[in-house]
Amino acid sequence: MKKMIFAAMMAVLASGATAQNENDIQLQAPNKDKGASIMKSLALRQSHRECADKELSAADLSDLLWAANGINRPDDNKRTAPSALNRQDIDVYVISKKGAYKYIAAENRLQLITEGDHRNAVASGQDFVNQFPVSLVLVSELSKLGDAKNERTRMTAAMDAGYVSQNICLFCAGNGLVTVPRATMNNAELKKILKLSDTALPLLNNPVGYPKDK
Repeated sequence: MKKMIFAAMMAVLASGATAQNENDIQLQAPNKDKGASIMKSLALRQSHRECADKELSAADLSDLLWAANGINRPDDNKRTAPSALNRQDIDVYVISKKGAYKYIAAENRLQLITEGDHRNAVASGQDFVNQFPVSLVLVSELSKLGDAKNERTRMTAAMDAGYVSQNICLFCAGNGLVTVPRATMNNAELKKILKLSDTALPLLNNPVGYPKDK
């Protein structure tokens, strides 16, 4: 019996599954038929530093995260955003009023990392960020790409983060949301909040909200 239990535990660990708790958020299945065409989205894409005082709906948040870096080919565990050698080094974290969460694409779930409002760490002095209901922080696990201290490794990670950020920008443009890609953030503070490894590097962030009424 003990051997069977041990084998089951090892199978779970090998599958990459992460522990759930009651504060995790199960996301809705993505609606892959919504939004403007890619050409229309490109025409509409622009950066916004203002947004409405309104929380994102559960549906929009779910679709946004899937568009950013979700799994679009489940049989091969492939993503909506490319990555060097398919190393999938970019993790997406959601920073909201309620807490900091990690997007677990394989389970379509937000895993609570740290409770509380930590948007100020993303803002890092640019106060307009704090009015956005969520910010998506893009973090590369450099060890998946090679030597974390190597300049080429970091350059490759930055490109991978750029693909994800562009997905976010185009989704927002085509679905009535506003965003702005940013490199400014308090990396040291975010590494603590997100409980990142020494080889994890926050690279970009996208505050996301609804357009401000004019």
